[in-house]
Amino acid sequence: MKKLIFAMIAAATTMGAAQAAGPGPYVGVGIASADHSYKLPGTVGGDTDGYKASGKIFGGYDFDQRFGVEVGYTDFRSSSHSYTLNGVKGRAESEGDSFYVAGKATHPINEQVSLFGKLGAARNKSDLSSTNGVFNRSASKTELYGALGVQYNLNQKVALTAEYERYGKSKDFGAKADVLTVAAKYAF
Repeated sequence: MKKLIFAMIAAATTMGAAQAAGPGPYVGVGIASADHSYKLPGTVGGDTDGYKASGKIFGGYDFDQRFGVEVGYTDFRSSSHSYTLNGVKGRAESEGDSFYVAGKATHPINEQVSLFGKLGAARNKSDLSSTNGVFNRSASKTELYGALGVQYNLNQKVALTAEYERYGKSKDFGAKADVLTVAAKYAF
């Protein structure tokens, strides 16, 4: 992904001044990094995966250069957690994903750079399974979704984004609610 981003930036430097894309649909792919650290109740020790990169796909429609809507899916992948419970070592696996829909407001700084914010709802799902069966559970919940970010237009069709996303409240297990995302976006 780093090579792709560097190639896109290098290509942009050889082009003339970019203009922001006009109204219309767009799609994108990104890498979302979330903290997978958690502690299971009653356990001692423990080792979790920490931060992991996950995949994100999204699409939306810009009504004009300021307002639009966006939907997306983030797969938070699986993460593992080793622990000791009553002197017995165990292992737990968590996995999760989220679908969101949000309104989007954009503030152009110049022809290439703009700031944006998103506010909407996310349907978050997390599953936990453990070797001893004590911690097996599943949680699905619709929560408030919000994001703040910056967009750099490489040309009229292609842009790079970086954003902080919040998928509801903090989770007891699996990926945390705070996510940093970098993405590439294509406007039609």
